[in-house]
This record gives sequence, C-alpha cells and structure tokens, in this order.
Amino acid sequence: MQSNQSFNGQSNGPTNESSARPSDQPSDQPFRPSVLQAIKDVNHRVFGGYAELLRLPHAARYSIGSVIACMPFPMIGMTITISVQHYYGSYGLAGALTAVQAIALAILTPLLGRLVDKFGQRQISIPSIIIWIVAAIALVTCITHRVPEWMLYVITPFLAFIPPWGAMSRARWTNQLKGDNERINRALSLSGVFDECMWVVGNPLASILAVISGVLAFSFTGMCVIVGALMFLTELSTEPPSQTQLARAAGLTRKQYREREAARAAAVQGADADKAKDSILGPGLIAVCVTWFGLGAFQSATGISIIAFAKEQDMAQYTGFVFACFSFSSLCGALVYGAKNWVIPLWKRFYFCLAVVNLGISCFVFARHLWVIMIIYLLIGVCQAPTWINGNQIMLHLVPPSRFTEGVAWMGAMNSIGASFGSAVAGQFIDRYGAHGGFMTVTVLALASLAIAFIGFRQIKTSTETPILAEVTV
Repeated sequence: MQSNQSFNGQSNGPTNESSARPSDQPSDQPFRPSVLQAIKDVNHRVFGGYAELLRLPHAARYSIGSVIACMPFPMIGMTITISVQHYYGSYGLAGALTAVQAIALAILTPLLGRLVDKFGQRQISIPSIIIWIVAAIALVTCITHRVPEWMLYVITPFLAFIPPWGAMSRARWTNQLKGDNERINRALSLSGVFDECMWVVGNPLASILAVISGVLAFSFTGMCVIVGALMFLTELSTEPPSQTQLARAAGLTRKQYREREAARAAAVQGADADKAKDSILGPGLIAVCVTWFGLGAFQSATGISIIAFAKEQDMAQYTGFVFACFSFSSLCGALVYGAKNWVIPLWKRFYFCLAVVNLGISCFVFARHLWVIMIIYLLIGVCQAPTWINGNQIMLHLVPPSRFTEGVAWMGAMNSIGASFGSAVAGQFIDRYGAHGGFMTVTVLALASLAIAFIGFRQIKTSTETPILAEVTV
C-alpha cells in the first residue's frame, strides 16, 4: 500500500483505499474478456464464412490458382503503356496498342467462354496459354528493338488469348455449391476479394518492373500464367461438366441440350418457354453488358491519365501504388460486402455502388497532386468490388449454370471494348492537352457511363426480381 500511495501522490485515505481493495478488482475483469469476445465475434462474422468456403475440398487450390494465372490482366496494359512510352515516346501509340489488345480480348473472351462451356476448361485453356506465351515473347522483343509500329499492331491481338480464369473459377464455385445460394453469393464475393488481391499486387509490380525492364515484367507475368494454370487445370474433381458431357448423358446433341435448358430457364423466369432461344443474349444481359462497357471506358481512361499525371510530376514510380490503393480499398469492401447476407434489393445495391465509383472518379479533374488521387481512390474503392460482385450475382438471374462462363465472359468482353475506347480517346487528349485533358475525358466518360447504366434500369431491376437459375437442370 505504501508504494501504491506514494505513486498516486496521495496520503492514506478512504478514497485511495477503496480503489485499491481487491473486492473492486473483479469489476474491471469482465471488460477485457468482453472486448476480446467482441473482436472474435466480428472476426468470425467477417472471415468465418470465407474460411469455411476455403476448407471445402480443393477450393483453395483452384481459386488461388485462377488469381495467379490472371496476372496478365493488371500487368499487361500498364507494362505496354510504360514500355511503349519509354521506347517510342508516345502515349497515343501506347493507348492504341492497349486498345487493340482490349478489342481482341473483347472478341475472344466470349468465344473462349462459349468454347469452355461446350468442350471443357482444360481443352480450351491449354492451347490458349501456349499462344499467349509465344505472343508475349514476340511483343517484348519487338518493343525493345524498336521495330516498326505496324509489327506491334500485328502481334498485340494475340495477347488476348487469355483463358477466362475468373469466369471458370466462379463456374466451379456455383457447381460445387449448387443449391446453397447464400454460400454462392459469398463465394462470388470471395472471388472478388482474390481479384482485388491480384490488382493490389499486380499494379505496383507492373509499374516497378516495367520501369526497370519490359522483359522482366513480361517474364514475371509468364511465370504467373504457368504456375496458376498448373494449380487450376490439374484440379479435376471440381471442374463443372461441359455441355458435351451433359448432352451425351441426356442422349441429346449440344444444340438440343441448350434449347431444352433455355426452355427450362424461361419457365423459371416466368417467360414463354416456347419462345426461348439457344442464345443467352436477352434484354437483361444486354443492359448489363452496355453498363459494363461504360464502366470499362472511364476506368481505362483513368488509368492512362493517372500515369501521364504522375510522369508530369516526376512520380511515375508511384503509379502502381496509387492503383494498388484503389484495389486494396476495393478488397476491404469485398470482404465486408460478402460477409453480410443482404436484404436490400440487389438492384439498389448495384446502382448505389456504381454511382459512388463514377461520381468519385469524376472528381479527379480537380486534383493537383498524385496523393490527392490516391486518397479519393481509397474512399471510393470500397464500392468497386461490390459493383462487380453485384454484376456476377445479376448474371445468376440471367443465364443457366451451364452457360455461366459465357455470360460472365460477355460482361468482361464489353468491359474490354469500353476500356479500348476509353484508353484510345484519353491517349489522344493527353498527347494534345496533357494529363488535365485526360482527366476531363475521364469526367465526361464517367458521367456518361452512369447515365447509360440508368437507361437500362428497368431491365436490370426486373432481372434481379426473377429466381436464380443455379437450380435449373435438364
């Protein structure tokens, strides 16, 4: 007691003695366990569902493998932009080449998705990977040797031979969790989390490696493709059956199978089954694809504008970290978003997240420093991944499960077409007016994208009110 009193600077008194009584100590003890318990509860609520999914047989292997194999998506565009600008000194050429690659990706992605659904994931992915590796080696060799520009235009489209890893991974989740819509939605959120991890890692790596050497950047990307493909494609037990296998089991041709499945899907949606077509392109899917076109347009224009802005401020080495901040914020948004079983209608969540991202990026035109852009990215990024998650959930309402890869591929294709348009337009304005001209283009494209999304409001709202087609079987 003496040391206690001298420490408090007080003489013996009833107040000090009462505060030091052992009988009063237990009143503080429940506080600490309750805080720890609260932290554990929050941790379980946020991460418990994801941990449960990853404990499913082989789930971690194919989901992580698909993310590693997807490294070309965050790295190729930035690598081409930085490398071409370094060797050729033209943002216009860099933007045009990324646009060519994006257009080729937009054309090939739905085709590859359709072929994957028809014949199987391994049968289509392996030839695509071989073509991509050969094209990557040829392109980096040509850039570093400053070959005539027309040769770059010839080689670049072959970089679009990227298997639809994200769509194939999501197809495996829906196949493995068939009948459990809540866990399917959480799995789609988990896929969004992994995608954002890829962007968080890929963007700074691309900017750093491309500044050092384009050969180094492409080599690292190629290694990721090979390692990820081996992890994903050698896992056979979770691969969803192809239409060929399903049709053979039902004693039908593929065309007959698709027509029969389309009729079943139309019946579930309350449509006229007799008018159901083999094609999955309907009003709802078209509305989503047009929305994704606008999303890709202003976001690609934002990327090339930020690179130009950073170079004007002699901060080009930090561009990858700025993009990584956006991806990190988006990752956090995906984690929280997927942890909750939402009761708010899907279409309301979709439009809210889309508006936050579009309006936030429109503010870049007022930024005067790269760190201001980074802060805005951190604030609005929490709605980026949920926007894509909502789009994938909408797709569950629009296409049967055996066409899911193709449906998601159409979304990605329209996003790539929009990206090619946005980067090409922004590249021209940057060459003429500098980074500010690029950000003006971003603002116009972002506001136009939001307007386009609301034009398809009725179709998107109606589609989300129909049953999920994951249970449609033939």
